Amino acid sequence: MSDLHDDYVAGDVNTIDDADVDEGGADEYDNVASAATASAVLEFIAKSLADEPNAVSIEVNERQGKVILSLSVGSDDMGRIIGRRGRTAQAIRTLVGAAGARDGVTTSVDIVD
Repeated sequence: MSDLHDDYVAGDVNTIDDADVDEGGADEYDNVASAATASAVLEFIAKSLADEPNAVSIEVNERQGKVILSLSVGSDDMGRIIGRRGRTAQAIRTLVGAAGARDGVTTSVDIVD
């Protein structure tokens, strides 16, 4: 007999701990739901900067484990949201990223026309 069969004892049963079993996503982290704080921060900042706060809308999607927040504002507010040399947009992305990180979510802010 080979060494493989020598280790086998009749009636030996392999046991698996419940912690080792993957339930197929039962406890899977839901990034979109966890991005509520980041989305709220983005909405607050955008509405505070915009002349037309009612025109601000945010769409939340997930792509490759990352939450994408697509920000739409009125055409007159686009320059104010982006800022000179994109500095305001970068600051918004930094703040929203920090809010998402607090909830364990990686975020990205897209400013769409």
